[in-house]
Amino acid sequence: MTDNPVPHLIYRTDQGEKRLSLLHGYCWKIGRSDDNDLVLTDRWISRNHAILQQMGGEAEADSYHLIDLGSRNGTFINTRRVSTPAQLSHGDRLTFGQTEVEFCHPAHRQIQQAKLAQGLHDHTATATLHVRRLISVLVLDIRDFTVLTRKIDENVLSELIGSWFRQAGQIIQKHGSWVDKYIGDAVMAVWIHGSQELEKPEVLQIFQALDDLYEMTEELQKRFSLPFHLRVGAGINSGYAMVGNTGSGDRPDYTALGDTVNAAFRLESATKEIGSDVALGRDTYGYATQHLSGVASLFKEQKVQLKGYEQPTLTYSCSFAKMKELLRVSTAV
Repeated sequence: MTDNPVPHLIYRTDQGEKRLSLLHGYCWKIGRSDDNDLVLTDRWISRNHAILQQMGGEAEADSYHLIDLGSRNGTFINTRRVSTPAQLSHGDRLTFGQTEVEFCHPAHRQIQQAKLAQGLHDHTATATLHVRRLISVLVLDIRDFTVLTRKIDENVLSELIGSWFRQAGQIIQKHGSWVDKYIGDAVMAVWIHGSQELEKPEVLQIFQALDDLYEMTEELQKRFSLPFHLRVGAGINSGYAMVGNTGSGDRPDYTALGDTVNAAFRLESATKEIGSDVALGRDTYGYATQHLSGVASLFKEQKVQLKGYEQPTLTYSCSFAKMKELLRVSTAV
């Protein structure tokens, strides 16, 4: 076959090599059942095994993530089992049961070749270059995800989760960030700030992103008529962290590392214990009170024992309804 200029999957059947184009659409279901986009007749593959999700990204090289749907025998990328949404690179070998599929993205390959030609390709095992920056981290988690997987049809689950991840990525990108990590049933977004503190537009941008994520989740609840309320919780934390590339030369992975990031995850987990939708770290709350009206009356100060921290931590919690009220008042000023 001639080289395919669009993103595609290559797989082999009894009739020979076949290709599935990834040009049109944003979500492709993979499994043994006939209603999948990529039907693999391997008995080791689940009826609805995994989904391939286009998350968006740089205009010349959209991002594709592979999401396992709790398959019995697992999903593998280059022999590594994946349990959380994993971003794909050109040439990755995907294994479902005993079937191997190749992911091809010509734009990714062209970027890699351009880096080689410009001498930008790093031949070391890892390329780690970090700078210390002021950041804000948002972690948003789907509540009771395990229960959800047991109570709804696999086809509905794959479409629901695919839609949620795709729209979450679009919303976060719209509000000036990117999805740093897809982690199981959660997303992590990072905003990098250019000054020594957050300005009002930056605070509003983060809070508006969260409100839009909540509204998107509510719309999916109505669209799919789920047997119970699809809920999310969020932790937001601001502070200094090391930001840079922790990946290898051929697989860069720009991320933020440090206590600011860890605390955001812990704050999100704490919302379940304190019965709240949103939990802010102390510095995020401080920037919010500095720039926005009515913050103190809408947030509740609480002490929580975050996992891995010796001393109780101050957090400031509120509901999504109060977050929406805060945005209404602040944007009207």
